Amino acid sequence: MQIEVYADDETFELLGKEHALVISNHNSDLDWLVGWILAQRSGCLGSALAVMKKEAKVLPIIGWSMWFSDYVFLERSWGKDERTLQSGFERLADFPMPFWLALFVEGTRFTQAKLLAAQEFAASRGIPVPRNVLIPRTKGFVSAVTHLRSFVPAIYDATVAVANSQPAPTFLRIFRGQSSVIKVLLERHSMQELPETADGIAQWCKDAFVTKDAVLEKYFSKDIFRDKKLQDIGRPKKSLFVMIFWSSLLAYATVRLFQWLSLFLASWEVIAFSIAFLFLVTIIMQILIQSSESERSTPATNFTLSEGTRQRLLPR
Repeated sequence: MQIEVYADDETFELLGKEHALVISNHNSDLDWLVGWILAQRSGCLGSALAVMKKEAKVLPIIGWSMWFSDYVFLERSWGKDERTLQSGFERLADFPMPFWLALFVEGTRFTQAKLLAAQEFAASRGIPVPRNVLIPRTKGFVSAVTHLRSFVPAIYDATVAVANSQPAPTFLRIFRGQSSVIKVLLERHSMQELPETADGIAQWCKDAFVTKDAVLEKYFSKDIFRDKKLQDIGRPKKSLFVMIFWSSLLAYATVRLFQWLSLFLASWEVIAFSIAFLFLVTIIMQILIQSSESERSTPATNFTLSEGTRQRLLPR
């Protein structure tokens, strides 16, 4: 996965050096991986957190790591989630290193069906009809800004787009060795610039997504992705060394395990154990792939589209 980051020099220099609330459009199944890569290149992967739906923490390996890293998990019920968010935000007040807290304010991953539902809702309310993003759900954002603004200096507004003529990245494409180019526009806003009232904060978020929609519209139609500078995020050698170390250690442990088993089991039993182990790994990866697909995220509500709204839909 190749990531191109567009940001001004001041914003790029601050990445990983300050606390930040990160908001982004939820564009693909692997947006979390894009965030992890950016955090790793900025030196703050160990303190990269996110607000996620609670079902994510049961995903094999990846969901467990999110759980152990103290991500904030929601139940999609504001009566319960309001207290969960407040508690999660308060725990960050004395966090010992610069952290990023990611919040996908659209509340679900982008699909054409959900876009249609968002367009119908926008048309019925007389608000700007989106073409490339969903309408943000602002309660969580308002809560985050209210509780974090005293010790978090910045909001990073990320606009994520898959390069034109390429499909969105998925686990299956990664396993098949099919690469993707992801473009990320990063804009830094001082937390103190935001309004003080809850309604003002909510409107700021809505306006940010109207702007984000216009940026994506221009990119998809004219292949122009704002006028920010393309920054070099590099490929740190440290990551390669860590990968080689753990791969070697796991390979050695696997070999030693089979040698130990061969002392107690017949050769056919070792072979049967190996097949069972590979089968289990395959099942776990299949669960991971299927559960990460955007079509399996929160479904769009039932609706009846007007002809005018259908005509406003921009095919992607």
